[in-house]
Amino acid sequence: MTVLVSREHVREDDRSVAPIAARRVDEAVLANAIRALAMDAVQKANSGHPGMPMGMADAATVLFSRFIKIDPVWPDWPDRDRFVLSAGHGSMLQYALHHLIGFEDMPIDELKRFRQLGSRTAGHPEYGHALGIETTTGPLGQGIATAVGMALAERMMAARFGPDLVDHRTYVIAGDGCLQEGISHEAIDLAGHLKLSRLIVLWDDNSISIDGPTRLSTSMDQSRRFESAGWNVHKVDGHDREAVAVAIAAAQGSDRPTLIACRTVIGKGSPNLQGSEKTHGAPLGEAEIAATREAIGWPHAPFEIPVDVRAAWLSVAERGNTARVAWEQRLAASPQCTTFKAAVAGDLPDAVFEALLAFKIEHAGKATTAATRKASELALTAINGATDLTIGGSADLTHSNLTLTKGMRSVAPGEFAGRYVHYGIREHGMSAAMNGIALHGGFVPYGGTFLCFADYARGAIRLSALMGQRVVYVMTHDSIGLGEDGPTHQPIEHLAMLRATPNLLLFRPADVVETAECWELALKQKHRPSVLVLSRQNLPMLRVGAADINRSTRGAYLLRAPRGHRDVTLLATGSEVEIAVKAVERLHEKGVEAAVVSMPSWELFEEQDPAYRAEVLGSAPRVAVEAAARLGWDRWIGENGAFIGMTGFGASAPAADLYKHFGITPEAVADAALELIDRSAVERSSDSPSEAGSRV
Repeated sequence: MTVLVSREHVREDDRSVAPIAARRVDEAVLANAIRALAMDAVQKANSGHPGMPMGMADAATVLFSRFIKIDPVWPDWPDRDRFVLSAGHGSMLQYALHHLIGFEDMPIDELKRFRQLGSRTAGHPEYGHALGIETTTGPLGQGIATAVGMALAERMMAARFGPDLVDHRTYVIAGDGCLQEGISHEAIDLAGHLKLSRLIVLWDDNSISIDGPTRLSTSMDQSRRFESAGWNVHKVDGHDREAVAVAIAAAQGSDRPTLIACRTVIGKGSPNLQGSEKTHGAPLGEAEIAATREAIGWPHAPFEIPVDVRAAWLSVAERGNTARVAWEQRLAASPQCTTFKAAVAGDLPDAVFEALLAFKIEHAGKATTAATRKASELALTAINGATDLTIGGSADLTHSNLTLTKGMRSVAPGEFAGRYVHYGIREHGMSAAMNGIALHGGFVPYGGTFLCFADYARGAIRLSALMGQRVVYVMTHDSIGLGEDGPTHQPIEHLAMLRATPNLLLFRPADVVETAECWELALKQKHRPSVLVLSRQNLPMLRVGAADINRSTRGAYLLRAPRGHRDVTLLATGSEVEIAVKAVERLHEKGVEAAVVSMPSWELFEEQDPAYRAEVLGSAPRVAVEAAARLGWDRWIGENGAFIGMTGFGASAPAADLYKHFGITPEAVADAALELIDRSAVERSSDSPSEAGSRV
């Protein structure tokens, strides 16, 4: 196919070039523009992956020149097609495309700064670093799994607003590595089950990985795997552009997701290195680049794109602009215009937070005793009743996580009006799909599993934080308090792992009121994810006094003030706050006055000013209690503080027996506090010999 171009297609920054007559540019030349930019940028950076962009240049050219619906003038218009480069190491493919079709933040100088500090052209595509990057990719398999969430969100939005406002597709380019990663199985299984027909994956089937031919490590028939998961599969020569076009057109008319297996040659065009793993992750070298230029008939200097080629590529943007303008007219005329805009903006109505406030006041008055997972369900009932923007789900633990509230309909194959997704036993796939839902816009996703299985979800949780997405992870069964299921299910190191993750809020509430407060805070975080860590066992109401102020906002606060001078401070989170409160009475009997600090969110407390932190922590000795690993607590208890918690894995027994067995009790907390006070007194006396002598 050839693309008609004329002088109207020339961008403003190209007006200095002599006008050209209307002519046609063959798609082979357009594809070679991608190859040239990719190999030149990698060579200049002396770092990168030229093989995939060169191998998939033909298929990508067909996708963009004939099918994809995007507009660089408004890169995030809601009804655009989504393009996900799951094989993110081939990022120069996307950067080349963005430059060629006219994204304003991708001039040629950005390609020359590929992989350099501060450039928009990072080593792997990063959401927010450049316009049009729909999701951060690089960890193989994450892209295709995130795209499943995008495709699901599109169907759910279409069910609510109709095809006049929501009618787009999600395209993915994935490599052999993406399909070998375990998350790909979770993703394709879920997509096939739900019949996400707007999801089209182009597989760069080049049979090469870093170590060499893929036959070194796999014999999988990927086509049959996708077919068994309910996908349509087309096999094509990835360099036969007409065959690729026919396959994409067929996929667009399918009632199921589609895999297009594009048989390609990695490094296509490089006469001496194509087909070899040597093109995967290293520059071709000056000599081979010169040979490639000759082989593909590209006589132009590095980073030079002929005006007619550039103009042909810019026609992609013109087509997208036309579609976008027509869509804006439909939106303006739609009676759902205001509702649609609010959904896309992600603005939860005030009614949500008014409902949570009423909920807190009610349960504080009742002094409700409940497991915080149950408290979460009760809070979600208020939230979900006040907005339809929240989308719930669970990794096959709905009635343990308590994430389904009354009146929520399930999402099912071909039925997308519901608000609850049964993700199946796919923690990693669920988390990546929630990233995709959040990135797509229109909904606020939350999903549940056991805290111990954060290990399975970790890769996607990290990307939630890296991309700053409002995804809420509901993680129940948060300690040895889950009891008889034993150490395989009892999280120990998980709190430390999650707290160590940048831009991630971890909430571990102590009672019903704190749980509602933490939900409020999580929902108000539009640019970072949250993890709600919740108990299986019942916990008493600990908050006293007015409930109209969200005291969890500052991360930690004085739950119980000492009756006189503060002799010791007890720090705790979640279910162990009750233990700290009980220890106060034992200490009082010994003539020791203790303060109790509840710390539902370390991260928010860290963000407070030093004066507030000092006021809360005080200057007295500190004891922390948490049924988890100590790692991180020394930040708060200080060099001479004490910690009551876990030093190893748990065991299988009733919860009460486990707390006694591992020494996480009010008695142990009180004993540790008394020992600290005695030690502090000895240290003070040793610093003042004359005072010590007078005591003797």
